[in-house]
Amino acid sequence: MTDTHLPGTHLIDGHLDLAMNLLDGRDLTLPLDALRAADPVPGQTATVTLPELRDAQVRVCFGTLFALPRSADTPGGYTDHAGARAQALAQLDAYHRLQDAGHLTLLTSATAVTAHLNTLDAPLGVVLLMEGADPIRDAADLPFWVERGVRVIGPAWGRTRHAGGTDAPGPLTPAGMDLVTAMRDLNVTLDASHLDDHAFWDAAQIGPRLIATHANSRALVPGNRHLTDDMARAIAAADGVIGLVLLNRFIRPLPEGSLDRVPLAALADHARHYADLIGWDRVALGTDLDGGFGAEKTPAGIDRYAHVPRLLDELPAHARAGVAAGNWARWLTTHL
Repeated sequence: MTDTHLPGTHLIDGHLDLAMNLLDGRDLTLPLDALRAADPVPGQTATVTLPELRDAQVRVCFGTLFALPRSADTPGGYTDHAGARAQALAQLDAYHRLQDAGHLTLLTSATAVTAHLNTLDAPLGVVLLMEGADPIRDAADLPFWVERGVRVIGPAWGRTRHAGGTDAPGPLTPAGMDLVTAMRDLNVTLDASHLDDHAFWDAAQIGPRLIATHANSRALVPGNRHLTDDMARAIAAADGVIGLVLLNRFIRPLPEGSLDRVPLAALADHARHYADLIGWDRVALGTDLDGGFGAEKTPAGIDRYAHVPRLLDELPAHARAGVAAGNWARWLTTHL
């Protein structure tokens, strides 16, 4: 595939699970090819390391604290709040160790993001995002996490103590109502990516800052993992941004486990659909490329993170800079 995007294109990615991968044993300080040669995670060809992100000119990403619940696939996952909290704290420590070694900078304010973007030789900037709020004991515990740099929280992944989520329908629970209210009061942004419809509208009514770091359109792929048109409009009305996900079955309807690779033009269809609804200035990247799947399940032509700018070639020329970085940059320097 020929790359025709402008050289020097900077990127901001709304969603990467860097710390989860570190704790899975991946050394993200290695060049990607070196990690692949000795990858401890079977069946998921890695696409993300810190040098790879640098080569792709990623300036900032939202980096998750992502506690995995116990399931058949994750027998070591958490079964209670204490287990979820322990996972999130271990991941937080992993980010701080990378920062101490000079591999990244944790960003906690709009002013810090502005300064970071104006420093071209800075390492990767990371905004901390908690994906699934089970590590948070209750609303009174929220300041603990804010003091440690968490600026965005998705109350759900699947079902949590706080909300219905992906493939787990339901509203905000009373604890979730209290948490989202506390988020609003502390200016912590809500990530709607995994919220079930009922929980989404409960949260929107409370009125926190609202984005979707990684969510494609339900108009093109059915299921409550994706945003309805009305959800997208609500996010735009809150001055939010929506990040596009690069997982094949979130781009076209495919069965779980399918290795069919979709064309990048199909992901561009999601971008155009959102743009028709809410404008190109609300569309961005939220690749999730290290989120429990590998290159086997990415669109054709995306075999490593450095290939992500190829998506821009499928978009109107006037929209490319905004989707690449500008739209997240505007949001971060206004709202973080």
